[in-house]
Amino acid sequence: MESKELNIKQIMKLLPHRYPFLLVDRVLDWEKDQWIKAVKNVSMNELFFQGHFPGEPIMPGVLQIEALAQTGGILALLSAGKENSSEKIALFMTIDKAKFRKPVVPGDQLTLQVNIIKKVRGSIIQSHGEVSVDGKVVSEANLMFSIADKL
Repeated sequence: MESKELNIKQIMKLLPHRYPFLLVDRVLDWEKDQWIKAVKNVSMNELFFQGHFPGEPIMPGVLQIEALAQTGGILALLSAGKENSSEKIALFMTIDKAKFRKPVVPGDQLTLQVNIIKKVRGSIIQSHGEVSVDGKVVSEANLMFSIADKL
């Protein structure tokens, strides 16, 4: 069986994000039109820890959701067969029912799991994502994406 793992170079071919805003380090596996599993390693060197919070570093929840959105965007592009397309981009449309259960701190490895709930009108995808650390869900949300032409 062929590996569906993606390294950082392959991820950067799909996503326009760059440091300090690229929040997916590796894709572990994915199934077209179904799900994707990726990781983000959280380091004390992250830029946001300078101000969130000095002496008590906690990864902002909105960045956890952004990591899910980037992971879902990768799945949307892969599912649409756009692995090498320089003309398409996955746009984050909506977030709903976001929940934050436990702080994420330096040294944690986030497991990012996004499952497609349904496709709406061809290029729009509804999904549910969960962020886990050591097998425990720390945040989750329903997300919607659209595949569009790059501006």
